[in-house]
Amino acid sequence: MLLPKDYKQAIKNKAFELGFFHFGVSKADFLEEQAPRLESWLKNSYQGSMSYMNNHFDKRLDPRLLVDGSKSVVSLLLNYYPSEKQREDTPQISKYAYGEDYHYVIKDKLKSLLRYIQEEIGEVSGRVFVDSAPVMDKVWAEKSGLGWIAKNSNLIHPKKGSFFFIAELIIDLELEPDGPIKDYCGTCTKCIDACPTEAIVTPYVVDGSKCISHLTIELKDQLIPGEFKGKMENWMFGCDICQDVCPWNRFSTPHSEQRLKPNQEVLDMSKSDWTELTEEVFKSLFQNSAIQRTKYAGIKRNLRFLQKD
Repeated sequence: MLLPKDYKQAIKNKAFELGFFHFGVSKADFLEEQAPRLESWLKNSYQGSMSYMNNHFDKRLDPRLLVDGSKSVVSLLLNYYPSEKQREDTPQISKYAYGEDYHYVIKDKLKSLLRYIQEEIGEVSGRVFVDSAPVMDKVWAEKSGLGWIAKNSNLIHPKKGSFFFIAELIIDLELEPDGPIKDYCGTCTKCIDACPTEAIVTPYVVDGSKCISHLTIELKDQLIPGEFKGKMENWMFGCDICQDVCPWNRFSTPHSEQRLKPNQEVLDMSKSDWTELTEEVFKSLFQNSAIQRTKYAGIKRNLRFLQKD
């Protein structure tokens, strides 16, 4: 069994062994600074059609309401920057969706990490979280020193950029917390200037209802609002524009996670392959993909919207 003084380093070592590249800890406590920001964001209807963001306001701000007796929020980063990309003359999908659905990949890793903690330390209760529960993952990652929340609202790591997933383990084990790092965005406005739908309304505030990722994934309406016609820059599922232009992403390096390895068949698809895509082929190609989230009807809607008038 491990000694208490060795808990944090042992958990960190195991996390790195599982493929995470950064690890940080925050005290499980109420996010006092975030409460008015979240309230203002919701009041401005920046959540768009993501009505679920209106739910569980208190739980979003206090992990102790999610996990009884929780004492620590462990934040982890997993690189997804690909070694290969789609051809440029075809409808684009976000790089994070090139391989297997990250929810499955990361949950498996987190469950392994929690099992390790329980086996090596003893009776520790906790829950794993991957972008599917009321947890403010970027805020916790920032508090844990994993980077800073940038003007495009993404977390940036000073040596890795922003092409990574954020995951959390909320546990009732007390670990020494880490502190935040500086914001290094400076006077740069590249992400704001590049956004074709002007979704970054002010530095650090994104109107989700205008974001291409929201329009192509979260929005379930039969039609995308006409005001965005000609502004999507060929993005069919998600959008990487504000990350692609970010100077910090010059430090991005290809990941080595086999399950996130790009589906070569998808990368090679031409514009006509996409427009002629049948539901049968869609189900076969994307059965374990995050692209399933928008469903076949959503992909076809997005493709129609990208077509020139």
